[in-house]
Amino acid sequence: MLTLDHIAISAERLEAGAAEVERALGLPLQGGGQHAAMGTHNRLLSLGPDYLEVIAIDPEGSAPAQPRWFDLDSFAGQTRATTWICRCDDLEAALAAAPEGAGVPWDLARGELSWRMAVPVDGKLPLGGLFPALIEWQGPAHPAPRLTDLGARLVGLRLFSPEAAALRAALAPLIEDARVEVITAPAPRMEAVISTPTGEVVL
Repeated sequence: MLTLDHIAISAERLEAGAAEVERALGLPLQGGGQHAAMGTHNRLLSLGPDYLEVIAIDPEGSAPAQPRWFDLDSFAGQTRATTWICRCDDLEAALAAAPEGAGVPWDLARGELSWRMAVPVDGKLPLGGLFPALIEWQGPAHPAPRLTDLGARLVGLRLFSPEAAALRAALAPLIEDARVEVITAPAPRMEAVISTPTGEVVL
C-alpha cells in the first residue's frame, strides 16, 4: 500500500512561487535545498505528518539527460499544485502495481536525506499527471519531522480528470486516504486544500 507523503506545488521561479504560497497560506516556508540530479530546488512547509514543497527549475543547476520530474520542463503559468507523492516500502513492487509509465528508480540524496524515486522517462506521470509519484525513503531520516509545525494540514486533495474512472481504478488497490477525491472534469488538474490557523486555502 501507498501512503501520501507530500504535495508538490510547481512554480516558474522558486522565489516568486514561494512568496505566492506564503501569501496565500499566511505562513512562512522553510529552506529546502537543491536536487542536483534533477536541476531543481525547493522550499518546504510542514503539514504535520505530511509536508508541502514549492519546487522549480534551478537556474544555476544542470539539466539531467532526460526530462525533469513533475514535468517541470513543460511547466508554465500560475504557481499551482501539480503532483502528489506517495511513499512505499518497496519501490519495485509499487511500480509493478502502477500503470505503465510511472517511472524508473533513481537513487537520490541530499545531506542526511536519501531516497529512491520513480521518475518517468518523459517526465510525465500516468493518467494526465494525476497518478502519484512514488518514493521509497532510505533510512529513518524524513523531511516532515525536521520542519517547524505551524498548524497547517492537508485536508483534501482533489484530482480532476477526464479519465476519472481509470484513475480511480488505478488508485483503489494502492491507497486508502479519505482526503483524496477523484472528480470527473474536462482537463486534468489538482487542488490541495490546506487548513491553516486562519482558515482553509486551496492551492
